[in-house]
Amino acid sequence: MPSYDIARFIDHTALTAEKTEQDILKLCDEAVEHNFFSVCINSGYIPLAKQKLQNTNVKICTVVGFPLGANLPCVKAFEAKEAIKAGAEEIDMVINVGLIKSNQWDSVKADVQAVLIACEGALLKVILETCLLTKEEITRACEICRTLGVGFVKTSTGFNTGGATVEDIILMRQVVGDNIGVKASGGVRDTETAMAMIKNGATRIGSSSGIAIINGLADNNATY
Repeated sequence: MPSYDIARFIDHTALTAEKTEQDILKLCDEAVEHNFFSVCINSGYIPLAKQKLQNTNVKICTVVGFPLGANLPCVKAFEAKEAIKAGAEEIDMVINVGLIKSNQWDSVKADVQAVLIACEGALLKVILETCLLTKEEITRACEICRTLGVGFVKTSTGFNTGGATVEDIILMRQVVGDNIGVKASGGVRDTETAMAMIKNGATRIGSSSGIAIINGLADNNATY
């Protein structure tokens, strides 16, 4: 069984509305201490995080169209462009779930493509909100993302009725193949769950419980 540096899979996340500047500074300190891949924050805190994380290897990730995904594509694109200008290196956009449920696939593609163009090379992750989709809809959305060449497909915002499941990770990985990342987010709060996601195809974990995940690995003396 291969071993993993699980910390490097983790986007250390703080997206709830009540987070203060001190919360974000603490998040950044924890990310540096534990060697997490990134901090995932709302865009208003990008300048603060950029200053705190300078001269470290922790990236800044932010969310676009969050948490509903129902914005106009031009609004999402503008949001992404401004976030990158402020210092974001990765963008997690929420797909327009309503357009998917309306079977408006050309519009779904245009929505994702608008943000991808705005990213101008910054990594784009597309949040599908899988708990609201059928397996067929997940498949079709992943096919669009694969065709466009986004960086990642991602399960969930963590703000809806459900989060990541192993079943959905397996399906998403099967559809996008090996060249696109798969991010498991929403309800990943412990080592066992995180490793189940990774073993089944996830290449990134979004969680506000990153420290618990890596502490669980140490506490169990587990080899993954």
